[in-house]
Amino acid sequence: MEFSFHFPTELCFGRSIVQRKSAALRLGARAFIVTGKHSGRASGALADVIAALTHEKIECSVFEGIGNNPDVEQCRAVGAQARAFGAEFIIGIGGGSPLDAAKAVAVFAANDIPAEQLFTNQYENGVLPIVAVPTTSGTGSEATPWSVMTWHAVKTKRSFGSLQTYPRVALLDPAYTDNLPLAITRSTAMDAFTHCFESVISVKASPLTDALNFHALSRFGKLMPQLEAGDVVSLRDELMLISLLGGITISHTGTTLMHSIAYPLTYFHGTAHGLANAFVLPVYLKELAAHRPERLALALGALGMTQAELTAYAERNYPIDFTPDRAMFPLWAQQTAAQGGAHNTGTPVDAAHLETLYAEIFQ
Repeated sequence: MEFSFHFPTELCFGRSIVQRKSAALRLGARAFIVTGKHSGRASGALADVIAALTHEKIECSVFEGIGNNPDVEQCRAVGAQARAFGAEFIIGIGGGSPLDAAKAVAVFAANDIPAEQLFTNQYENGVLPIVAVPTTSGTGSEATPWSVMTWHAVKTKRSFGSLQTYPRVALLDPAYTDNLPLAITRSTAMDAFTHCFESVISVKASPLTDALNFHALSRFGKLMPQLEAGDVVSLRDELMLISLLGGITISHTGTTLMHSIAYPLTYFHGTAHGLANAFVLPVYLKELAAHRPERLALALGALGMTQAELTAYAERNYPIDFTPDRAMFPLWAQQTAAQGGAHNTGTPVDAAHLETLYAEIFQ
């Protein structure tokens, strides 16, 4: 047995944590805040962070304009704004999109480089320190180095990340999720779940990631009936914890085929990421039953469900409402085969086979 585990992020979890841990923001004299068009203000997180920075006598500038599925060129432009401001560190506030964008901005703020160089993970001037303040419970981006970018030049999503892009500090307050709409809550919850589930399946899984994931899946299995019923008021703290655990583990194992095969649904049809994952889940489970039955049994055992029960849960709660152009399947299969997550799974990744999976998903 051989494995390693390194985690450089300071995690602070709890209600009102930003106010109580404002000293954790002492990473420089000038902070550049990256957030969404509405999420930072609507959740109350932006006001709390600005108040904390003021208390610590740290100047700040705010960019409110990151949309869903942030693209490389926007992040490059925002990075130039942060550089012009003289930012010494970057604060990302929001769901997965603003947090992922903050990592890209931290690269571009320190390096005036072409967009494509972002994906090399090689930056002459390093990366500015990052603080992450999540306002959803799904991506776990506050605990990973990974950032998923929409790259229109190649018509897909692509990720980057290294030890330099781990957030230096993560401040997690479940209160920022209290007023999330039910649809977003359900979709992001499934994203958090799939991180934990896929991390068990990953060929990079270790005893330490298994321990965290088995614990997280056990907790998630207990709240699934409430999530399905829409009774989510009492679940906010639990969902953020599960999201965090999934983030920690995928920072070591990466995601797998489920994420890779779901990306085209988001890029070409705008399907919410967690919903896309859940929609392809039944076919993903069939692949695992055929090629990774022992790991599948471990993940299902921790969750407390059978394959049939999990399939039925996904089909009941996560339908989608579009019919794709089947002529796109060869392109989707080629893109999926090129994704690193597909190669973490231990299942066939040739494009011809993946094309049959898309046909089965949309049969």
